[in-house]
Amino acid sequence: MSTVETNLVQPSTGTTLTLGASGDTVDVPSGATLDVTGATVSGLSAGKVLQVVQATKTDTASSTNSTFVSTGLEASITPSSTSNKVLVMISASHGQAADLAISFQLNRDSTAIFLGDTAGSRTRTSVGTFYQNVTGDMNYSGINYLDSPSSTSALTYKLMWAMKGAGATSIYLNRSSLDTDSAAYKRSASSIILMEIEG
Repeated sequence: MSTVETNLVQPSTGTTLTLGASGDTVDVPSGATLDVTGATVSGLSAGKVLQVVQATKTDTASSTNSTFVSTGLEASITPSSTSNKVLVMISASHGQAADLAISFQLNRDSTAIFLGDTAGSRTRTSVGTFYQNVTGDMNYSGINYLDSPSSTSALTYKLMWAMKGAGATSIYLNRSSLDTDSAAYKRSASSIILMEIEG
């Protein structure tokens, strides 16, 4: 192995400097620093987190709608490039009366995304709960989805929900259906996190 010691390497013609040939490995030894401060680096930054947005909902919400409406949990982000992606992470705590189920949908603006396939009369959801027999129970639902919006406009991601089942009782966010004023019953928080990922 030969060693070349110099303070500057630059192309003899043009503005492109090539290190190695296709298939070669250019090794930066452990302990060395590759300083690219102020430079534009291409091809190395895909997958980098460019921005993070978080919104939390600590109050409660309820609904008797059998069609999808907003839970009030939402956040907005503006991608810097159409090739970038948005990682959506939602943590939702919820409760429901007996013999009810909750269906959740993830919306980008007014468009439902990350849904199961169409199958007869079944409700297309991002995640959902089955019918519960115990009124005082609380449950947790999570959504993790890498979206490719192809946009540089402001985008609002929303958690939508709908009540499925008989009767006119309610579904609840951040509380149980019974919600007695006692330490045995809980109030919780829900959150949505958006990360712009460089494409």
